[in-house]
Amino acid sequence: MSKPAITRKLFGTDGIRGTANRPPMTAETALRLGLAAGGYFTRGEHRHRVVIGKDTRLSGYMLEPALTAGFVAMGMDVILLSPLPTPGVAMLTRSLRADIGVMISASHNPYQDNGIKLFGPDGYKLSDEIELAIEQRMLDGQEGLAAPELLGRAVRMDGARERYIEALKATLPKGMTLSGLRIVIDCAHGAAYSVAPKVLWELGAEVVEIGTKPNGFNINAECGSTAPEAMQAMVLEHGAHLGVALDGDADRLVLADERGELIDGDQILALLAGHWHAQGLLRGGAVVATAMSNLGLERHLEGRGLHLQRTQVGDRYVVEQMRRSGCNLGGEQSGHIVMTDFATTGDGLLAALQILAIMCRQERPLSELGRVFTPLPQRLRNCRLNGNRRPLELATVQACIDAAHARLGNRGRLLVRPSGTEPVIRVMVEADDDVLLNMVLEDVATAIERHA
Repeated sequence: MSKPAITRKLFGTDGIRGTANRPPMTAETALRLGLAAGGYFTRGEHRHRVVIGKDTRLSGYMLEPALTAGFVAMGMDVILLSPLPTPGVAMLTRSLRADIGVMISASHNPYQDNGIKLFGPDGYKLSDEIELAIEQRMLDGQEGLAAPELLGRAVRMDGARERYIEALKATLPKGMTLSGLRIVIDCAHGAAYSVAPKVLWELGAEVVEIGTKPNGFNINAECGSTAPEAMQAMVLEHGAHLGVALDGDADRLVLADERGELIDGDQILALLAGHWHAQGLLRGGAVVATAMSNLGLERHLEGRGLHLQRTQVGDRYVVEQMRRSGCNLGGEQSGHIVMTDFATTGDGLLAALQILAIMCRQERPLSELGRVFTPLPQRLRNCRLNGNRRPLELATVQACIDAAHARLGNRGRLLVRPSGTEPVIRVMVEADDDVLLNMVLEDVATAIERHA
């Protein structure tokens, strides 16, 4: 008899995440996850292997050995990659023919948090169904531990960063260099602290680096893609042609042009889509993005005979839709840019290189290239949950949301969703009219906060 469907307790929109050394982000959870995922992916008689990467958080030293113990106990060999961007882990999962890839990171969150996300042998993030199956194994308890003579081994791999660097460099057109460009790179004291400056320097750029001195505590602290002000200031101070700010695991970015003005993920998608479409490289006649992407992007693409396919928030949902629809470009406004011709997940460095390639080919500054469309005014408010975790289930809150949708009509959009990574409900409103936008945002956010 099949088991009844279960409700997610551990996995969110991007793996398991929480405060380090507090449930669920404990060594015990990591051990159980290693056992459960190891059991799920043990298929056949071959010697199974796992690759594990991490960012620079202090708690990585706790979670990495716990995960290793779980996989080894299931008879899997573990390859430890040390600090490496999430897309590098995904790449090496496929390149090394591993059965599982693991990234230990809480992305853009502060050092107190950590997370674990899994990749299948194809290098793609796991589906909801596989995550639920692994979670059920964790809840049920694990059987099938390896016999003593079949225990796995753990080794630390040398040269993982270099393999990822060469893979990135190979995505540029043959013979192209970045010679003559001055680039500011902000690595958020995270997983790309060593890789990113090397990639740009080896390609010929003059590199100004910040956020490259991790100490276990300073990841994303007043730097990186969620706090790009330092990067913007350095672009102006050094007269740089481009600024790049990555997040803690380097799977997303924001850019600054030579004036220090920000370019978000929507504009990056529009620029890449237009360039690829003109070259006949854009597949599927569409770009895949989430419900958060600006309506201006959708209107811009429609004006060029292209479509915007929307998914729920989360880069893995973008990737899943890209695979279903045959599209090769997708991403999020927050800066996850997915190019499946090159990678299986969002890659901030890869996206930066593709933008740099366009700049070099057209010999135009990013201030001219990066303002592809005029976005609708858009505001986002995070309503923190301090008690009631489900205010959206209340009739009074839902009535307010329904009324807001009616008021907006076809003049804008309202999106209300619980965060998959933080105890907040995100309210996003965009509209042609600022007065209408602010009124709708205030009404909906106030209704939620009153009951949260």
